[in-house]
Amino acid sequence: MKKVWMFLLVVCFGLVLAGCMAGNPQETQTSTSESDNNSSNSSNSTETDNELEDKVVVYSPHGKDILSDFQQQFEAEYGIEMEFLDMGSQEILDRVRSEANNTQADVWWGAPQVNFDQAKEEGLLAEYKPSYADQIDDMYHDEDWMWSGTSITPEVILYNSKELSEEEVPKDWDDLLDPKWKDEIIIRYPLASGTMRTIFSAMIYRTYQDTEDPQEGYDWLQKLDENTKEYSANPEIMYNQVAKGVGLLSVWNMPDTVMLAEEKGYPFDYVIPESGTPVLTEGIAIIKDAPNPNAAEAFYEFVNTPEAAKLLAETYYRIPTRNDVTDLPAWITETDINAMDIDWTLFQEKSGEWMEHWDNNIKNTEKEQQE
Repeated sequence: MKKVWMFLLVVCFGLVLAGCMAGNPQETQTSTSESDNNSSNSSNSTETDNELEDKVVVYSPHGKDILSDFQQQFEAEYGIEMEFLDMGSQEILDRVRSEANNTQADVWWGAPQVNFDQAKEEGLLAEYKPSYADQIDDMYHDEDWMWSGTSITPEVILYNSKELSEEEVPKDWDDLLDPKWKDEIIIRYPLASGTMRTIFSAMIYRTYQDTEDPQEGYDWLQKLDENTKEYSANPEIMYNQVAKGVGLLSVWNMPDTVMLAEEKGYPFDYVIPESGTPVLTEGIAIIKDAPNPNAAEAFYEFVNTPEAAKLLAETYYRIPTRNDVTDLPAWITETDINAMDIDWTLFQEKSGEWMEHWDNNIKNTEKEQQE
């Protein structure tokens, strides 16, 4: 009898143990399932990191026409919101600088390379090498890809094509100093114009780069002043004075000259100076610590596709930096642009000093026209 009770006790113990062991696979399965879920969540998190955010914020001086056009296209393409703030290039630099500890914008679209170089030096930009990098010449992007060029702006000699033939007009910068052009040159007041500051500084830089002395450039500007009839207070006055024949020549940028002739009917044509001309590069950059970095990259790529570059050329008179854009307007494809080789860092450092000297020591104040 005692043996029977011992047998039954062993059997019961075995059943209890088996039941306990049967629960372990369930616990293991639950643990594995939770682990799989965690792994899946981690994967989803990584995918989310690469997805576009809900919006992109763009600072740009391009004007509401261009910005509104690309806002509509970008939002239709990506289904996310594009916000933009339209202001001057220097204003953007100042704003990005002031927001460095609390970045508000994602993309800076549009400014001369000197502004982007300054922002780079101050650590305000993020590196981004676009997918089309091989289609941009080295001179049109930062060596570390902190910015890349979107369009170029060559400076030219503008002339009244009703009064002067192509054979008569000056072919190079030095030709403007010929006494026969005395009182035939109308110039936009340089201190208020980025275009004119670039041209005047380039005239000094031509010899300064070898001599480190600006005097020869100052002498050149003195002779130009002697031939200048007036310094116009704003571009519109300069355009009207040349169009009316008050003066037959000016110096300005190529895209604006073409636009004024084609869209507004001004009797304007231009000459690319034979010895070379300063060519400003307009750029784009992603701002450091951008709140929406993935959307920023998408926008960067979107506004620089061949299709976008062609639209900007045809509608907004922008000359693309990409070399793979086809079927561009004839005024771009048929013009041979000889770009001056300029140390833009030095150029930027000295430009203010040079222009101050011109304003205080060269400019004939009697030729300065008020608005």
